[in-house]
Amino acid sequence: MKDVYTKLKFLRFRDQLDALENDTLAPPVHVRIKPINACNHDCWYCAYHYDDIQLGNLMEYKDVVPREKMMEIVDDLKEMGVKAVTFSGGGEPLMYAHIAETVEKLGQYGLKVASLTNGSNLKGKVADVFARYGTWIRISIDGWDPESYARYRRVSDKEFGKIIKNMEDFASRGSNCVLGINYIVDKDNYSHVYEFVSLMKKIGVDHVKVMGCIIGNGGTENNQYHEPFRDVVVEQVEKCMALETADFKIIDHYHDFPERFDKTYTSCPSMQFLTIIGADCKVFTCHDKAYTELGLLGSIENRSFKEFWFSDENKKKMQSINPSIHCDHHCAEHRRNLLLLEYLGVDKEHLEFI
Repeated sequence: MKDVYTKLKFLRFRDQLDALENDTLAPPVHVRIKPINACNHDCWYCAYHYDDIQLGNLMEYKDVVPREKMMEIVDDLKEMGVKAVTFSGGGEPLMYAHIAETVEKLGQYGLKVASLTNGSNLKGKVADVFARYGTWIRISIDGWDPESYARYRRVSDKEFGKIIKNMEDFASRGSNCVLGINYIVDKDNYSHVYEFVSLMKKIGVDHVKVMGCIIGNGGTENNQYHEPFRDVVVEQVEKCMALETADFKIIDHYHDFPERFDKTYTSCPSMQFLTIIGADCKVFTCHDKAYTELGLLGSIENRSFKEFWFSDENKKKMQSINPSIHCDHHCAEHRRNLLLLEYLGVDKEHLEFI
């Protein structure tokens, strides 16, 4: 399997690189849409519920993108030349009443589509459109059996079986849509990594990504949380590697945390490639600052996304973000920013001396 998580994807997008060098704005390559803030699960570690994490302090659970606005956004994305859309939370995106219609329209327009989900609504028409138009679906799971899953998410102990059935049914379709899993490791499930990964292979998923839960805004506190059981997780992941085949992969993202928290650079070029639209019809800098005052770029409630994106207001706001000051939290874009800044910092008089 080729690398779907590489941070070098930006090298393929000349317009956005040129915009960064010329101090202009190109359309984003990828837009993440949070269509609804309601959720049918209640995970203890959810970044939008957990008090010690900065995400979500502007989030209203009643917010949902109106259908007319969503269709307008889709038209804008097509016209602007955006390449891909991922649906995520906020809430549970596949609960959005118009998700099937939206995915179908995006797919017919030729945009690539994906979703992060708890998997509870990956069935019926929703599964149909993702099987046809989706590039990938990634389901977040923590429990390893019905009882543990119910504890983690405060749901019925029958819910685990329903999720497994949805995954089995989707995997059996033979769709080109990649079915992946996020296994979120914490102090209660760390010894069940191999058990869980073995089950996922049996079900027929394409890959399992193992990653640690985040319990605070700082790298030190997250490392301290994971330190007592880190070695066990590493051993379990190494054992899982023996389960890999050409059709089933393990992706190890169980890493130390400080590398994604501490930043010395003063600009965030990743914003040119990826942006966030929330259920409140506001645009945010990134997933890690969604529904926060510092991450707020502006509102599209009474104007189009296209109009806002190319506005001076948006450009000035993006340029005002200083990661060394404003982003002392987990950052999914940190490694990409380091690569982009290295790329942008090359002396052009010496380019030919490769």
